[in-house]
Amino acid sequence: MGVFTGQVIVVTGASEGIGRALCMALAQQRPKLALAARNRERLETLKADVEALGAEALVVPLDVTDEAACKSLIDQTVAAFGRLDVLVNNAGGTMWAKLEDIQDTSIFERLMRLNYLGSVFCTYYALPHLKKAQGRIVGIASVAGLNGVPTRSGYSASKHAMFGFFDSLRIEVKEYGVSVTMVAPDFVLSEVHRRALDAEGKPLGVSPMQEKKIMTAEQCAAMIVTAMERRQRLLITSLRGKLGRWLKVLAPSLIDRIAAKAISDRK
Repeated sequence: MGVFTGQVIVVTGASEGIGRALCMALAQQRPKLALAARNRERLETLKADVEALGAEALVVPLDVTDEAACKSLIDQTVAAFGRLDVLVNNAGGTMWAKLEDIQDTSIFERLMRLNYLGSVFCTYYALPHLKKAQGRIVGIASVAGLNGVPTRSGYSASKHAMFGFFDSLRIEVKEYGVSVTMVAPDFVLSEVHRRALDAEGKPLGVSPMQEKKIMTAEQCAAMIVTAMERRQRLLITSLRGKLGRWLKVLAPSLIDRIAAKAISDRK
């Protein structure tokens, strides 16, 4: 048996990338998975894949920017499985544009609602159930939530907001035995890059990354599962990200140059 055998786990943004790989990694422990994302068709194929590995699965199509939909996700999960043990806030999106080039400032509101408020909504409605289960909350943020990244100002801001929210919540829920694990991936091979918003607020359509040089979603997911099992406070998936935490304090101008180089090297 694994740590999550028989446990009920909600994963948002489950249809692609890190979310999909995480569900596949968790499925080997035979949990009960609530698979949440906008694309029903992709969720249905994921359901078949995780059930083939021994998990039970519930498909819940939703947009996490809709608060009522987030409440319904939690309600449907508890109705189907009787409890909730783990909430993984993974749904998110990004951008690739300098502020001076942006023509549609609604990009910032869209990203804040998707990356930050979507996590707040799901966590708010899940918390009473997680307290009963002494459960786990996981926030998939980014190294961009720890340091600024050029061309991704709106994305970075929303991920910083996630850290502020979940670091505060961790203190509030400690007395109930609920843990909060924050994850800060570096660049990960994912559809999120193709869907990144450009200066006009439209999806890029092609990835701006040199994808052969970055971590796969499966590699990232394996690290996340281990962090979840350990109720780890923070997982940073790259050496560059770990060094960045210290350099931000000790040599802030250096971390600015590293961030700028990280973007230029990926174009």
